[in-house]
Amino acid sequence: MDHKLDDPDIQEQEIDIKEKVKRKSNLGRIIKYFGFRLLALFITVVIAIYILILIANMGGAVDNIRMGQIRESVGMTMMGMSSEMAEWPLERRREFEQTLVDQEIERLGLDQPFIIRSFYYLWDAITLDLGRAERMTSDAGSRRVQLIILERLPPTLMLMMSYFLLMFFMALFFALFLSRRYGSKLDRMVVLLAPSSAAPGWFYGIFLILIFAVVLGWLPYGGMVEAPPPRETHLYALSVIRHLILPVASLIMGAFFINVYNWRTFFLIYSSEDYVEMAKAKGLTDRSIERKYILRPTLPPIITSFALSMIVMWMGAVILEQIFNWPGLGRMLFEAIGLFDVPVIVGGNVIYAYLLAATVFVLDIIYAVLDPRVKVGIGSGGDD
Repeated sequence: MDHKLDDPDIQEQEIDIKEKVKRKSNLGRIIKYFGFRLLALFITVVIAIYILILIANMGGAVDNIRMGQIRESVGMTMMGMSSEMAEWPLERRREFEQTLVDQEIERLGLDQPFIIRSFYYLWDAITLDLGRAERMTSDAGSRRVQLIILERLPPTLMLMMSYFLLMFFMALFFALFLSRRYGSKLDRMVVLLAPSSAAPGWFYGIFLILIFAVVLGWLPYGGMVEAPPPRETHLYALSVIRHLILPVASLIMGAFFINVYNWRTFFLIYSSEDYVEMAKAKGLTDRSIERKYILRPTLPPIITSFALSMIVMWMGAVILEQIFNWPGLGRMLFEAIGLFDVPVIVGGNVIYAYLLAATVFVLDIIYAVLDPRVKVGIGSGGDD
């Protein structure tokens, strides 16, 4: 028996079994971690959507406004039928008008208490059955809120993804560059310019339009593509890129210096750690030290701060898209608010809620890649 235990093949098999058990345990913890996060995000989205429904409907007070609109609409309809009802007695006209009003109220479900309808609205919102718009239509003429949103979603995603990618890598490498030149003139200038990020991106967008569109005439005022749109694919893509320059530049101007300042501070803090000095003493190259001992541990807090700015930016798109006449979700919401189109307002904000939840979940995945403690489940019930 002792000879079997000392057999190298048996020992190797035992090691392999232990490694497989450990990998299986780690995989189970990862699944449990992300499952819990998905459930928590889903509950958060449900609560947020229900609060949104209550606010958008003013706790049911909007019903009175909608009933007034129904009576006004029925009254206009009856005015168009005045010749046909000329001989009707007044009592019959009132009964007919009330019948039309009651039919429309029943069709819209307004005959039920709002608290009951609010849960119907919640279920429809969660399942993305967003109903029909009251006034707005899609480019194809449809009143389905889902189609209206699907037309506006790609432009917003294109605008925001272009900003996110450019902003992240530009600010990251520039902050790393400044951390090597702490106290230089360029570093002091960035510190001085950091408060300029207090102004939102759309504020800088107004000046960019004045300079590059009005005065110089180099770039278009707004929109997503020229009118009429080019038929050739490459010309269409070039037109979209030209129209992207100003809104993306305004977003970057609104957040670039504060991000560079914050991230450069992270790099300076981690570069003064003892293990960095130890790595220098071992003779490692500056590039290797930056990559392994400075950049890697700073990425989680950097990504956290950037993700929070992304969440704020999703909602800030409303004003920016209106200024640049960008045909996205933000402009759609602005128009819906002006028309008091509640289904579109709720539907647009539901999509924003899902986008924000997706942003947070992607952040969790990035943490799992960057932070090995997340991989083994530490912080979520693990003992390792």
